[in-house]
Amino acid sequence: MATEIKVPSLGESIAEATVSKWLKRPGEPIALDEPVAELETDKVTLEVPAPAAGTLAEILAEEGDNVPVGAVLGTIAPTPTLPRIGGQGREGAGERERPAKREGEGQQAFERAGPAVRKLIEESGLDRATIAPTGPGGRITKADVLATRPPAPAPPPPVPAAGEREVRVRMSRLRRRIAERLKAAQNTAAMLTTFNEIDMSQAIALRERHRDAFEKKHGVRLGFMSIFLKAAIVALKELPAVNAEIDGDDIVYKNHYDIGVAVGTEQGLVVPVVRDADLLSFAEIEKAIAGYARKARDGKLTIEELSGGTFTISNGGIYGSLLSTPILNPPQSGILGMHKIERRPVAPGDKVEIRPMMYIALSYDHRIVDGREAVTFLVRIKECVEDPSHILFQM
Repeated sequence: MATEIKVPSLGESIAEATVSKWLKRPGEPIALDEPVAELETDKVTLEVPAPAAGTLAEILAEEGDNVPVGAVLGTIAPTPTLPRIGGQGREGAGERERPAKREGEGQQAFERAGPAVRKLIEESGLDRATIAPTGPGGRITKADVLATRPPAPAPPPPVPAAGEREVRVRMSRLRRRIAERLKAAQNTAAMLTTFNEIDMSQAIALRERHRDAFEKKHGVRLGFMSIFLKAAIVALKELPAVNAEIDGDDIVYKNHYDIGVAVGTEQGLVVPVVRDADLLSFAEIEKAIAGYARKARDGKLTIEELSGGTFTISNGGIYGSLLSTPILNPPQSGILGMHKIERRPVAPGDKVEIRPMMYIALSYDHRIVDGREAVTFLVRIKECVEDPSHILFQM
């Protein structure tokens, strides 16, 4: 009897997706839980695992089709079981029947993996010894493989044919959603932006002094984002309106600090959320950000990882931006923009010196946040980054 492949639950408030790619074609064998198709929502791209092993019998929803939750994408036919030769379970006359070999027997613990994962390892061209297992009993999981393999190259942009002056490409769901949210932020919020600048000398010296030891101990690089994230938490605790949102006629003040970190991908900007960032160490924050960046490049972020942030930080400096006005991520009331570090002359006191300087920007919803609070917020960020002891003592 054929097994139906259905559209899974897509997360809160998402009722429809687009079939972006079939990973299997009719007639091809499928292992249990092996990805068979990719769906694109307005937030993430997710894989649909096979609900049974067998052979892909038919495709009922083609690539590009919009499908609701629960819709049937295709069917899987069971693989026929071939009878054994020789009768009574023997493979040849006079041959003693051998007991079934347990999976993983004769293997080292780190080599244990299911058939679908073994196939993924082979297709990825990876050495099993390089994959750190996280599954029970030392098993290698699909997530372990995806975390180890390099990101897939971005698809090339469409090339106009000879004589063509234009190429029309349908917007992805993610790009359409980005456009809707940004326009809604402009139409709904009373959005203003205020600016300041930071002397990055102390932050750079701090990172240079501890970079090697930090990476050796924690297995992750010490970047500026964790410093700015911690500085933002100091400022948010002092100025709770920047961590609040409007809900109808109410203002909801958040006593938790779930900080979104904007990540650019070939498909568009996504904002995964570092949960309870005030409770995390610098190393835990850097690991979370690195993991999200890797998952964003591979298109593996989940709905839960992109939902529920209270404040956002965006670093346009990695692309060379010197100054910008970031747009709010609704329903949040504030977003901090970081920018390129550039050496330029400044006058600390009566002497002109060349210092590594960064412009920072806070876009805020003036319905909640007053100008005094916005300016004070950036002053606190400036104080914490220019003298990181403010972060340590939360001053």
